[in-house]
Amino acid sequence: MKQKPETTIHDIAKKLNISASTVSRALNDNPLISEATRNKIKKAAEEMGYRPNVMAANFRTKRTNTIGVIVPLINRHFFSSVISGIEDIAYKQGFAVTISQSNDNFEKEDKIAHTLFANRVDGLILSIAMETKTYDHLRLFSDRNIPLVFFDRVVDEIDAYKIVVDDFGAAYKATKHLIDQGRTHIAMIGGPLNLAIYKNRQDGYCKALKDAELEFDNLVVVNNSLNREDGVKAIEKLLKLPNKPDAIFCANDTTALSSIIHLQQKGYKVPDDIAIVGFSNEPFSEVVTPSISTIKQPGYEIGQKAAELIISQILKKEVKSGFETITMPTELVVRKSSVR
Repeated sequence: MKQKPETTIHDIAKKLNISASTVSRALNDNPLISEATRNKIKKAAEEMGYRPNVMAANFRTKRTNTIGVIVPLINRHFFSSVISGIEDIAYKQGFAVTISQSNDNFEKEDKIAHTLFANRVDGLILSIAMETKTYDHLRLFSDRNIPLVFFDRVVDEIDAYKIVVDDFGAAYKATKHLIDQGRTHIAMIGGPLNLAIYKNRQDGYCKALKDAELEFDNLVVVNNSLNREDGVKAIEKLLKLPNKPDAIFCANDTTALSSIIHLQQKGYKVPDDIAIVGFSNEPFSEVVTPSISTIKQPGYEIGQKAAELIISQILKKEVKSGFETITMPTELVVRKSSVR
């Protein structure tokens, strides 16, 4: 079967007996063309199956109207909330969003970044993988003045807008809450310290202990990848100690949940024997038994802000210096896992 040729503005112009330039202006909503004429041309274009030549338009504007987004894990509520915020703003501004996940793997993140760069995205919003310790794949963008916005897990070595939460303050609040519940030997299951968010959370935990005049015990601090398996390994390690903790601050809710499940399997009562506080306010934290006390982060609002910042830079085409780090508030949500 012979393929039907693409309809062009010249075909529409011929059918309506007008100039191609008038068709072009009408399809681009040029106010010089009357509304009645614009509607007539658009109706004809739709009937004839006309598709605008996006590649040609991109060539003229030197933009693809596409924003790249890289997150560590799409199935985490925090990251999916951020994506939702990004998409809502981008859609209203006429931008498409290309979403990829690194699975916390550096090599995958590196490959995704190169692909997005080759596909000429207008800007990149990302939270780096746990394994990421070098940043040449991201300097591809910054060195060519392609806008970057980091959120949550940021890179201090690259000059760009960064959106974070007060990880230090949030961890301090979580640990102080456990102290206020009468806990005196508080463990922490944290993330890799090459990432600032986990270092800040650990620093907040340590400061809360210090302010309460409780001794810091490095034996009850475990740093890992914060997935379910590592959560089980961490709690197993803590339970083998001669002086077992009476509370645990976990740097994410996934680890908090796996810790609670393992403790219950071993006959411990949460929170009576060991109290737990997590981080991120995943949806499951409210419905499991016991419900998990946690730190709530404004993921959707972070996504909105990231999109606003990236689009502003794309449209202004400016080389920005003195980028801000924007700190968003958190909230301690107290549930049954931490209250006697």
